[in-house]
Amino acid sequence: MSNDGRMVPSGRAFNPILPGFHPDPSILRVDEDYFVATSTFEWYPGVLIYHSRDLARWTLVAAPLDRPSLLDLRGRPDSCGVWAPCLSHDGQRFHLAFTDVRRYDGDFKDTHNYLTTAEDVTGPWSDPIYLNSSGFDPSLFHAPDGDKWLINMVWDHRPRATRVRGDFTSYFWGIVAQLLTADGSGLAGEPRRIFHRGPRGATEGPHIYLRDGWYYLLVAEGGTGLGHAALFCRSRELYGPYEADPDGYMLTASPGHSPLLRAGHGSLVDTPNGDWFLAHLCSRPLPGRGRSVMGRESALQAIRWTADGWPRLADGGHRPQTVVSTNLPGPTEPPPPTNEELTFDSDRLPLHYQSLRRTLDSSMMSLTAQPGCLRLFGHESLGSAFDQALVARRQQAFRYSAATAVDFDPATFQQMAGLVCYYGHDKYIYLHVTRHEEMGRVLDLSVCLGDVHTTYPLARPVSLPGSGPVWLQVDVDYDEARFTYGLHEERFRDLPVVVDYSHLSDEVAGGTETNFTGAFVGLCCQDLTGSRRPADFRFFRYAERTTGAAKPCTWEST
Repeated sequence: MSNDGRMVPSGRAFNPILPGFHPDPSILRVDEDYFVATSTFEWYPGVLIYHSRDLARWTLVAAPLDRPSLLDLRGRPDSCGVWAPCLSHDGQRFHLAFTDVRRYDGDFKDTHNYLTTAEDVTGPWSDPIYLNSSGFDPSLFHAPDGDKWLINMVWDHRPRATRVRGDFTSYFWGIVAQLLTADGSGLAGEPRRIFHRGPRGATEGPHIYLRDGWYYLLVAEGGTGLGHAALFCRSRELYGPYEADPDGYMLTASPGHSPLLRAGHGSLVDTPNGDWFLAHLCSRPLPGRGRSVMGRESALQAIRWTADGWPRLADGGHRPQTVVSTNLPGPTEPPPPTNEELTFDSDRLPLHYQSLRRTLDSSMMSLTAQPGCLRLFGHESLGSAFDQALVARRQQAFRYSAATAVDFDPATFQQMAGLVCYYGHDKYIYLHVTRHEEMGRVLDLSVCLGDVHTTYPLARPVSLPGSGPVWLQVDVDYDEARFTYGLHEERFRDLPVVVDYSHLSDEVAGGTETNFTGAFVGLCCQDLTGSRRPADFRFFRYAERTTGAAKPCTWEST
């Protein structure tokens, strides 16, 4: 049933609608098409844009920040880079505002805000227009008269006598609004603060909506941990003053237990039928461990408007629901588990496979040098913030298997290639082929679990033949990772080790206020000698599991 009581065909959206690392959703409708843009942080290309016609099934259609003139993230620390994009449309063009964060630790944040536009969501996107550097989370408000306003939070680095060390909320100075020039080439006039903070502070992620003569300001508060929340305020004037919703936070999972936690930062969209929905971030921590290996994901909630003009969750209360009726024709059952295989017979990788901080040009990757293979040329270490030859996709389920076969002939222990589960420079699990001075070519497992130092859980590396492909597999079962390897026409063997996978999470090594991404799994190659030794990967498989014990992938097609 719609908000006004009409009966309509209704599909269901199953949360999260974008599983795996997809934070800060900015949702938009253009006619009957819906789009969601999400943050990518240090992953490249920057920003992912999904499309749907029913709010339930979403297809990745664009990764717009895909060239150096739009984005170059080399040198950005983990969890910096592209924060909280805002996708909007003025009737003619798409507008994408985003922050490029160069530093986030300590009292200072170096945050540069930009705007790019395109006639079609798939591009081409224009070279970026610089906006400001005063804070992060830029948002565009398109006024009915055609004016465009930049809305963003401002960061306050100054120490104060009243500041309690560690009270990060006092760094958030408030939300400001500033007019864009008529030609959209920059900002005009001076910024004005329109809102300071709500009860939990750390006020960020602003969006403004005009409805029935009211300007509604939606902000996120409480940080990105368990106290995260979404708050609505309203005013008769764009500049305020804004009054906060007397009912408090419209959405929060705190306190209490819920399948969807850390719910907050979001944006609104309406349908042609007059229904309203909120897209918001959330997380699904590991049962019993409280660690978010998939990071922050994107979910959808149905909204109703009260008689006095405040938005509320349609099901009542403040907690996110796992299943939402869309009031649109659509699916009524949850999507099946993902099961995909890449055979590298195309001239490009799928959009949901990303690299770190920069595009993988011909100096780092080739899909033609060895037909049917992905060739990675060894570059810097897994701890580098500059040039890594790494291709990966998001983990999107608690239980999955990933596998590959790699041809690699290392000349030294400084050359490695293989299968990696990766969160950041100090959180990864790496099954790789390398060389040992006495044993020759070997298989080894290295792990970094929240420390800058690497450990090797195998008592000794596994001896390999001097040449030929090696099959590698990881089976992840919630907080446990197991490993399998094999040689051509030989049976596969388990490695005698189980690694605590939960370390690849937001909560480890700094916590949820410094870790903003999620776990990936993929392929990589390092050459610390600088000679760029290549590794050829024959395929990559990713298969999610819902029930039953972890099982190896089959190799019949290889």
